[in-house]
Amino acid sequence: MKYCFGVDVGGTSIKMGLFTVEGNILDKWEIETRTENQGETILSDIADSLKGKMSEKELNPADIKGIGIGIPAPVTGDGIVKNTANLGWGYKEVNRELRELTGLEVQAGNDANLAALGEMWLGAGKGQKNMIMVTLGTGVGGGVIADGRAMVGANGAAAEIGHICVNYHETKRCGCGKTGCLEQYASATGIARLARMRLAWDESPSVLRSREKIDAKAVFDALKDGDSVAEEIVDQFGAYLGHGLANAAILADPAVIVIGGGVSKAGDIMIPYIKKYFLQKAFFANKETEFMIAKLDNDAGICGAAKLIIDTETSGD
Repeated sequence: MKYCFGVDVGGTSIKMGLFTVEGNILDKWEIETRTENQGETILSDIADSLKGKMSEKELNPADIKGIGIGIPAPVTGDGIVKNTANLGWGYKEVNRELRELTGLEVQAGNDANLAALGEMWLGAGKGQKNMIMVTLGTGVGGGVIADGRAMVGANGAAAEIGHICVNYHETKRCGCGKTGCLEQYASATGIARLARMRLAWDESPSVLRSREKIDAKAVFDALKDGDSVAEEIVDQFGAYLGHGLANAAILADPAVIVIGGGVSKAGDIMIPYIKKYFLQKAFFANKETEFMIAKLDNDAGICGAAKLIIDTETSGD
């Protein structure tokens, strides 16, 4: 039997999984992401952990197809990262360095792209080969799967859906330096911002006014309780996200759009608000696109990383 590893590097923890190449998860675990000293030990920590798992499971290098690894940054097709926001890395040749540390084949990719690949392989997009995934967390990430493979782009920055401009009148800057990005309205922080703006607009009664903390969860909980102000906020969120995804769909022509990330835990209640505005702007050929909530939760990244290395042609094959 042949095996592979899927690795998902985050700013605070690194998730890892041992898979069969047929897609069965045999084990999963986490280690801390040590970002001190420009993240100099991250790859060696990963290598040590994977080698420890091989010893524990009595696996030889010949049994392992390789390692797929997701990085929270643009990653080129040959595994080069030029900069990261939260790992401390500047330029890093991830494929080469991790290969030298482990003796195994390595293929790196952007973490959001790999989450999309994981959902296509084993999650909400299973059975489809053309898919968009948008992850709504602290920011807005995205991944596009075309003919079963994640789009990468010349600079490893394809499918940065969170930075589609959806408001040309915005004056506040996004973290990327631009203004009017989707991330400013559809992320968890963006929804909280929309809520604060709406509550300041007038004195309409709302359960949100009694909340100590206004966040995305509070907004969706209030919506589920029938709060009319919360519904206005979610409708505005749906307009920004639906219009942004209609623009993305023109380029990708997906069969399904999968909504993931922490905000997606609100569940299917958000989909009608997104789909209504998507259909307003969608190109006629995209109007049958389905919307689904992601199914793999925190495992999407390791599943997509495993799929990436499984699909990579290596010299050992």
